[in-house]
Amino acid sequence: MVNFQDKANFIWQVADDILRGAFKQHEYGEVILPFVVLRRLDCVLEERKDAVIATYDKYKDVLDDTAQVCKEATKRDKSDKGLNFYNTSFYDLRRLAQDANNIEVNFNNYINGYSRNVRDIIENFQIDKIVAKLVKNGYLFQLIDKFTEVELHPDQVSNHQMGYIFEELLRRFSEMSNETAGEHYTPREVIRLMVNIMFAEHKKELKGEGIIRTVFDPACGTGGMLVTAKEHIKEHINEKVEVHMFGQELNEQTYAIAKSDVLIMGENEGNIRQGTSFSDDKFADMRFNYMLTNPPFGVSWKKEKAFIENETKNPYGRFSAGTPRISDGALLFLQHMISKMEVNGSRIAIIFNGSPLFTGDAGSGESNIRKWIIENDWLEAVIALPTELFYNTGISTYIWVVTNRKPEKRRGRVQLVNASGFSARMRKSLGSKRNFITDEQIREISAIYEAFSEGEYCKIFDNEDFGYTKVTVERPKKDSIKLVTKNGLLVTKDGKLVAKKCKRVPDSKLRDYEKIPLKQDIDEYFEKEVKPHVPDAWMDRSKDKVGYEINFTKYFYKYKPLRPLEEIKADILALENETEGLLREILEG
Repeated sequence: MVNFQDKANFIWQVADDILRGAFKQHEYGEVILPFVVLRRLDCVLEERKDAVIATYDKYKDVLDDTAQVCKEATKRDKSDKGLNFYNTSFYDLRRLAQDANNIEVNFNNYINGYSRNVRDIIENFQIDKIVAKLVKNGYLFQLIDKFTEVELHPDQVSNHQMGYIFEELLRRFSEMSNETAGEHYTPREVIRLMVNIMFAEHKKELKGEGIIRTVFDPACGTGGMLVTAKEHIKEHINEKVEVHMFGQELNEQTYAIAKSDVLIMGENEGNIRQGTSFSDDKFADMRFNYMLTNPPFGVSWKKEKAFIENETKNPYGRFSAGTPRISDGALLFLQHMISKMEVNGSRIAIIFNGSPLFTGDAGSGESNIRKWIIENDWLEAVIALPTELFYNTGISTYIWVVTNRKPEKRRGRVQLVNASGFSARMRKSLGSKRNFITDEQIREISAIYEAFSEGEYCKIFDNEDFGYTKVTVERPKKDSIKLVTKNGLLVTKDGKLVAKKCKRVPDSKLRDYEKIPLKQDIDEYFEKEVKPHVPDAWMDRSKDKVGYEINFTKYFYKYKPLRPLEEIKADILALENETEGLLREILEG
């Protein structure tokens, strides 16, 4: 297996050696990433390039459009499916490096020789602007020459390994440009766990002939989740399943990387589309069998506020259940995905931080979204992951499994899996990533999920267990006992009207609230838990609100008894004696 870290380090060093001075550090990624893509494309085309050039030269004056014959020329033999892209130019990066004097003209010829789909990808990197600056500073030839030393042929570097290289470079470049903490990339072992969970109980339905399935990621980044899901189906369930990948990505660079990766795999690169999933849904009329994503944490949706709030008014719109606070749009991605569930059943796996579990009181947007999901019996499981798994953040994260086709045993219930302790320490940190999940731990977590049996790491609850009624508890004004009657009305000493006779006057300063579990009788709870402490209190039931929250930590809390005082005292005395000894040694020494 190729060491992706060595490849990434070499490419990083190329950037630092050549670009320093002419480019600011935060600009390195804009320059380097398109050349990584070009080098990868070159390596894929290398064995087929001369056949394509010969075919193009033969038909360029005969056919108005040579695209089809050039694609046919990428086939190495009758059993080979060929490639969905080609380059009719004589040049690749190796040949460009043989002519330093004409590097700019030849490079333009090279780029223009690519098929339209590749040029669309390269344009998203704004390659013309980058090349102009490289030429101005005399660095274009040096950069191309250095990149010929990077071996990225698929026989040497698999799609998974290529994904690691891209993500390691993106991590470093994002750190240099001070991008927000929410802009992070999903480690492949986390993706494998998500995919394992998604298909754990649904392998039978993928057995047989003629099966077609779709996989979708609305924040696809470099496309790692889509590729891993497809490979899992092909390698571990049924290689005959026809899997179509669909993804949308806002960032132009990562979109271009994802599209190039899909293209190299021989997939339809047109299924990877650029734009924001909220106000520019590129798959508005489509539904998907499987959906998975890792949306950015804590990213504001303020720029799309008007569009989203307008859609909330539509009872059939994606966001009619409610909207989260403006500073974190993670739950909007889940609502977006739920809107794309197939009538016959879909499965969703999404990564969240802790906020969507409990942020927001009853009646808030977050609580209403949780209420909508749980009361529709869509939430299947929540899996707590170890901390320090991600490259750019060390916070606690969770996988939510959402589906409209729960197996019979799971209906009306939600499974919580505490996998926070299932990790190993990395020998060398990658940014904030200090832990990883081993293959054995992935199997263990998946087995706990699939067993659906309560134990140390698994708790199972009814949907209603997460719901509560928020009841308003009122108490009378303290001076109401001094009130006197006048013409059948209660008035204060100064003659001001307070309320009709015998009506209690609530004091807003003494107002309180009780969260009463849905399974508990509200009147019984009030009489038992409230009345004994405040006998003059009453409930204003007209203000009742139903909320939902998942206090994950509470369900797995283990009480640790305090250490005996004698033991603590002994430790303190031992520490004092040790300190005194050290001081004597210093003074005497």
